[in-house]
Amino acid sequence: MRIGEISLLTNDVIRLADFYKRLLEIDNESNDGVHQTLIAEETMLTVYDDGSEKDNRNRNICLAFTVDDIEKEYRKVLALGAEIIEPPTLRPWGAVNMSFYDPDGNIVYLRCFSK
Repeated sequence: MRIGEISLLTNDVIRLADFYKRLLEIDNESNDGVHQTLIAEETMLTVYDDGSEKDNRNRNICLAFTVDDIEKEYRKVLALGAEIIEPPTLRPWGAVNMSFYDPDGNIVYLRCFSK
């Protein structure tokens, strides 16, 4: 069994999808206000409005992305106006992690492993 899809539920698909398009430096060529697939590889990342009202207090799940250059990504996240939870910080196991909130309040981690 594999995870087939991670979906972020939101009341503003375009705003949240546009944030992730800029963060991930991708263009899915969609402005659909109900559903957008952003990553369509083995595990998909989608943004979806299922019609229910969201309170944007998603504190039970987070997303983590592995990156090559954490400082470059940190500057990008700052430019996107995201609220930083923790700036790039070296962890005892050798990774450098940072975290921030996306526009809906989901926690996003970026991590870089030593090469």
